[in-house]
Amino acid sequence: MHRVGSAGNTSNSSRPRREKRLTYVLNDANDNKHCAGVNCLSVLRSPATDGYDYLFTGSRDGTVKRWVLAEDAATCSATFESHVDWVNDIVLAGSDTLVSCSSDTTLKAWKSSSDGICIKTLRQHSDYVTCLAAADKNSNIIASGGLGGEVFIWDLEAALVSPSKSNDAMEDDSSNGVIGSGNSGMPITGLRTNSSSSSLSVHPPQTNGYTPVAAKGHKESVYALAMNDSGTLLVSGGTEKVVRVWDPRSGSKTMKLRGHTDNIRALLLDSSGRYCLSGSSDSMIRLWDLSQQRCVHSYAVHTDSVWALASTPSFSHVYSGGRDLSLYVTDLSTRESLLLCTKEHPILQLALHDDSVWVATTDSSVHRWPAEGRNPQKIFQRGGSFLAGNLSFSRARASLEGSTPVPVYKDPAFTIHGTPAIVQHEILNNRRQVLTKDTADSVQLWDITKGVVVEDYGKVSFEEKKEELFEMVSFPAWFTADSRLGSLSVHLDTPQCFSAEMYSIDLGTIGVTEDHKINLAEETLKGLLAPWLAKRRLKSGSQASANGDVSVGKDSSVRSYSHQRAEVDDNTESHSSMVHPAFEFSSVSPPSIITEGSHGGPWRKKITDLDGTEDEKDIPWWCLDCVLNKRIPAKDNTKCSFYLHPSEGSTVQFPLTQGKLSAPRILRIHKVINYVIEKMVLDKASDSGNSDGTFSPGLAGGLSQFSGDGAFLSGLKPRKLKPSIEILCNNQVLSPDMSLATVRAYIWKKSDDLVLNYRVVQSR
Repeated sequence: MHRVGSAGNTSNSSRPRREKRLTYVLNDANDNKHCAGVNCLSVLRSPATDGYDYLFTGSRDGTVKRWVLAEDAATCSATFESHVDWVNDIVLAGSDTLVSCSSDTTLKAWKSSSDGICIKTLRQHSDYVTCLAAADKNSNIIASGGLGGEVFIWDLEAALVSPSKSNDAMEDDSSNGVIGSGNSGMPITGLRTNSSSSSLSVHPPQTNGYTPVAAKGHKESVYALAMNDSGTLLVSGGTEKVVRVWDPRSGSKTMKLRGHTDNIRALLLDSSGRYCLSGSSDSMIRLWDLSQQRCVHSYAVHTDSVWALASTPSFSHVYSGGRDLSLYVTDLSTRESLLLCTKEHPILQLALHDDSVWVATTDSSVHRWPAEGRNPQKIFQRGGSFLAGNLSFSRARASLEGSTPVPVYKDPAFTIHGTPAIVQHEILNNRRQVLTKDTADSVQLWDITKGVVVEDYGKVSFEEKKEELFEMVSFPAWFTADSRLGSLSVHLDTPQCFSAEMYSIDLGTIGVTEDHKINLAEETLKGLLAPWLAKRRLKSGSQASANGDVSVGKDSSVRSYSHQRAEVDDNTESHSSMVHPAFEFSSVSPPSIITEGSHGGPWRKKITDLDGTEDEKDIPWWCLDCVLNKRIPAKDNTKCSFYLHPSEGSTVQFPLTQGKLSAPRILRIHKVINYVIEKMVLDKASDSGNSDGTFSPGLAGGLSQFSGDGAFLSGLKPRKLKPSIEILCNNQVLSPDMSLATVRAYIWKKSDDLVLNYRVVQSR
């Protein structure tokens, strides 16, 4: 498991409150494939003999996908997107409800036959939710376990029904991670809590009034759960190395089974609940007779941790996989084992499907292998089996001695291909492009303000390409990025994200003045929320004015709420609601937003799936303030202080200024050159006027002959003069295209105020 930061600081610490973050995840052009390891899978069989079966897969990319299965084909028919972190497990509760759990600490219930409708988000866990269990013949009961040592038993009928809201409202709320309200008076139909049991722990109720039964007993993380068909028995295991047995109807402990010497990672129960199989990081598989409360068999099959188990319906054979990359089938009565296959990725979960087994691994692809699940003895007739020992070191020793069995199959019968996951990234100095490397060693260059790949370099050296793309430019770090979901996630935090500006002409903008600036975060937010804003205007029925004002009642609340902490920028030209072409995101592969507002928790949606009804309960106020009200926080450190002196040995020795100058960080050196020329030509170094030259001294005093945009005062129009002046820093001649920030970062390299020198050069 990986641990990540939360979307916002909701703690009661005395530190300043951190505003909610907005993250956007860049999607691959082929959204019908997973782009990270597949943690879990589940098969839904069609009740009709001629109908299609379905495979559901949950991935570390944060999504669940539904696949329509044919003879030798699998088609992605839906993507379930709402979790904001890894999907760790999924179970089917009945024929039309799918439940998923995630490292975002939530469970989500989905209508499995839908196009991705989330029925409800269930919040009760305090840490990552790692595993689920369901009763095959009682679709109303599921159990969940997580890293917090918590095990909860859920009555789905009570948890999902919300009579005070319509179903549509519930779906809309839950898709944004908001739990529906009102169910405090509904009786629990499938579960009964026993208040006298010391195993029960009362947790704060959810907003809909429902609280699941808490099975209290684990002191450490829970990694595995299993339930019998009727839902009358629950087993759990984790880092405490013991198998705990519970009565899910009351949450009470019935027994504790010891024997494993390391973490328990996988559990199975037979349909009756008498026998239990456990797989552990000690490399052992154990068979327990719960009626006798003891281990009746141990199987030393694997050479490393056992992470996945699947059994035949009769519980006569078990299929197992794990960290040793191998898939075995073992006869539980004769102890015969056979190596079915060995691949290059650890096995995370298994699902039997007729005579095949679906295998989920740390890779983004899912494989189907022959398994003879209806009659496993057919495989053993091929020969090559070995007798499983009862001590873990026996298989490890055999492996070291070179007696590793030969796998029955070399290649899978069918593969659902995923896309390679991004595993390495580097933000380039221009702060608009990110270089990435994926699991296939392919190197790509992304433009994060458009969400597209601008260059695919193929299999080249990442480090060499990074050096090749190095630019001597300096921009503030206005965003952060990570690749924990297998794709590039870009994080925006206020007010830091508003620290970077660029001249419009550097982005190829036509019809603007040379000194027109844009704020990178502002334009990015406008591009991300453009589909939302268009639908919002359509729903409101109002005609938006040319400057993007929207006369909707909700805007006034955002405006009054944010006015106290945001500063109005008078430069309305730079706040046009039109999306700049350099910040238009693709509608073919739109990015997904991960964020949260003032109510509920984090949620995730594609920007094209936003319906225009979202407000500050769903989206951070500062994002809405920027897009709707054209306000951004006051910008710090956008100016650069410097001195301008004649160069030693220069033919021109009179000083143009006597004090410190201040100008925008992005000001180009050619502007300084023009300033020197204008000063020499027009002022003739006269003693009259401003003794400090055309820049006003100090940071707080603003600019006199340079406006806030670095433009000359009216009356001093920039002229295209042949450069006859050179600007130097540390005796190095500066390129006219360099910015003051670049000079300070790469040439000056000091914390003191920047010192520039000028000299006249001979015309050629």
